[in-house]
Amino acid sequence: MTGSTGPGIGQRAPEIDLPDGQGNRWRLKDSNGKVVVLLFYPGDETPVCTRQLCSVRDNWTRYLETGAEVVGINTDPVDKHRRFAESHSLPLRLLSDSEGNVVRDYDMKSLLGTRRGVVLIDGDGVIRYRKTVLPVFRPTDDEVLAAIKSVQSG
Repeated sequence: MTGSTGPGIGQRAPEIDLPDGQGNRWRLKDSNGKVVVLLFYPGDETPVCTRQLCSVRDNWTRYLETGAEVVGINTDPVDKHRRFAESHSLPLRLLSDSEGNVVRDYDMKSLLGTRRGVVLIDGDGVIRYRKTVLPVFRPTDDEVLAAIKSVQSG
């Protein structure tokens, strides 16, 4: 799906096939059966984004305990993702959507690039949670973890 409507809760998630910060391909279809958390964020090494992803890092054990797959996505290039992840010891994959197709497909495009938001996809590939926030704010880990548990419990 493209355009300004984007897929909503209860709709099939558009496929994702993007390189991560190491240049490895990540495909949504390879995560079938797992809850997937897409963390859309405006940019690497920006103050709010750095705080957000470092907070995910600091709560990584809690994320791992859910069994969900958690990935970050924006339009920054692979190289920038690699440096950002190394600089802050980030454990999650950062996907490079340099063409902006996934950002558009999920209606996470803003005038300045990528909107800040969270999309949770269940094990069947259906969107079960979706939230966007103003760029100066960030979703809390407790909020995201609660949403994961809610999706897993049906």
